[in-house]
Amino acid sequence: MSFWHGLLAVVALTACLLSALPALTQAQEKAQGKALAQENTQLTSVWEVSSAEHQLFLGGTIHLLRAADFPLPEQFEIAYEAADKIYFETDINAMNDLGFQAQMLQTLTYQDERTLQSVLNEEAYLALNQYAAKSGLPLAMMQKFKPGLLIATLSVLEVQKLGFTPEGVDMHFASRVAADGKPMGELESLDTQLSYLAAMGEGNESEFVLVSLADFEQTAEMMEQMVTAWRAGDDEALSRYFVNDLKSRSPEVYQSLLVDRNENWRHLIEAMLETPERELVLVGAAHLLGDDGLLAMLSAGGYEVRQLPLP
Repeated sequence: MSFWHGLLAVVALTACLLSALPALTQAQEKAQGKALAQENTQLTSVWEVSSAEHQLFLGGTIHLLRAADFPLPEQFEIAYEAADKIYFETDINAMNDLGFQAQMLQTLTYQDERTLQSVLNEEAYLALNQYAAKSGLPLAMMQKFKPGLLIATLSVLEVQKLGFTPEGVDMHFASRVAADGKPMGELESLDTQLSYLAAMGEGNESEFVLVSLADFEQTAEMMEQMVTAWRAGDDEALSRYFVNDLKSRSPEVYQSLLVDRNENWRHLIEAMLETPERELVLVGAAHLLGDDGLLAMLSAGGYEVRQLPLP
């Protein structure tokens, strides 16, 4: 598991960077993704959570997918059709608002004299400069980026080479909700998500950039394995790809991006289980996994948790 794949899995804002930074995305060459065989599996990354009287669905998502990754596993459609309301991590529709994109760039860029060249040490800046030159990216345009925005942007561009786009599970169902007129909600505000991204790498900027750049070399293999495990609902493999390395190599990021947010969301989900409405809650797959994941938290709270099978 590479460090930045864990970050990519838990930061939904990477999915809107393409629209926020058109100059950069247009500079990157497009590549066609390799098609995956669309086979039905008995299990996937969709769970049913039940209290004594009420139920809801939890869907683990990947925020960026290829056209070949559709249709989604059937259980996602089953849960969507059965749900009265759809919850996303944040207000996805507002991500396209020009006002928010301006706010995002202001929050995620240095507003003082600092630049990447002044913040990074010589080794990290040299590595970044070489990466940008090799990739044909305008480093001068990114000088004011904070490390979180820098790595999120480069991560999206890396997976774009493989045919991945922001039209992942979340965007797919956001479009469905709009077309079908279903009620929707969010677990946290866009401002909250911005604050997490802005804090990434803060205090250890050079190490954060160096580790991320090194891990980019594994992108193709890791993304293929990640999508395969996600389609099959393979908890063990998903934990390896999404969680374990992030937890061991950056416990502070793991705590802030996963554990703290999961704890906040758990209370919201428990409140949903007190109402007769049946919700579908869509969150990055990493939030469901491991001892600190939502599935473990809810199970420990006395709720029945089962992976949704095909009918």
